[in-house]
Amino acid sequence: MFFRWDWLRPQLTAPIVPTLGPVHPDALTIEIFEDVLRAADTGGFLPYDKDRRWGGEKDEKVLREDVVHQREYTLVPTLNRRGRGTAKVFAYGLRDSVVEEAAELAAKLTAVYDVVGARVVRPLDPETTHPRGTRIQLKDFTAGPCSDPGGSVRPVTAWPTVVQETFALFAEAMAGDGLAFLHTQMQTGQCGPVLTAVIEDRIVGAIGPMEVCADAIGRPQLMPQYFAVLPETRGQGLGRVLWQAAMHWGQSHGASYQLLQTEVGGPSDRLCQSEGLTSLGFSYTTQA
Repeated sequence: MFFRWDWLRPQLTAPIVPTLGPVHPDALTIEIFEDVLRAADTGGFLPYDKDRRWGGEKDEKVLREDVVHQREYTLVPTLNRRGRGTAKVFAYGLRDSVVEEAAELAAKLTAVYDVVGARVVRPLDPETTHPRGTRIQLKDFTAGPCSDPGGSVRPVTAWPTVVQETFALFAEAMAGDGLAFLHTQMQTGQCGPVLTAVIEDRIVGAIGPMEVCADAIGRPQLMPQYFAVLPETRGQGLGRVLWQAAMHWGQSHGASYQLLQTEVGGPSDRLCQSEGLTSLGFSYTTQA
């Protein structure tokens, strides 16, 4: 094995794995770190990679030869060739100086691999004071029932055609939240259902696709979704109803849990906290 678990495990302040993102704490093992190294050699997707749903090739891979693995800290760099390219370094370590070490490595790699972007990702523990970045939250479907909130939430395909046709305009308006990409995937017919909220025969909110896949240890996970509500219709509780409907769908379809990433202090963050989700820590990304 490449990694020493007795070195790496104490450095994992939040369950974040390079190229995979957040994982369930029970799946945070040395095997999953070894898996991402093997995937870098093949260039393919791991069976439990959430990005596998979209097909094509994996954009990001670990730079195995540039990993720094020591007792005090571990730096795992990745390379993404999308656009003008980005070198990203995941900085695992308890001392703040690990960020400086990671920034130096990221800057060096931009020159070596001829890319423009340089980033440092710092996982932070759940007790971090004044956190920034994204919060990693866990919804445990085994802890209790997720009731169907009712209301005007249905899959896109369950609405009359005249309503379905409004999704294109909604997706275009919320392109910054990934809905235009989601709409493209929906048109291929290869993704799960998308739940939508409607006002006056117009789609104004959506969450999806709804899909359950096995994680690294075989546990069924409700996969991450795109989630957005038109700004002019916010404040009416539509976001909460959509989210609760998604959680009901996930539990009804056998998921054990879902991991969510929310911008600290943002509307989704406040929603998840009010719904009693467990905070697993934070991920803070900076320019190197």
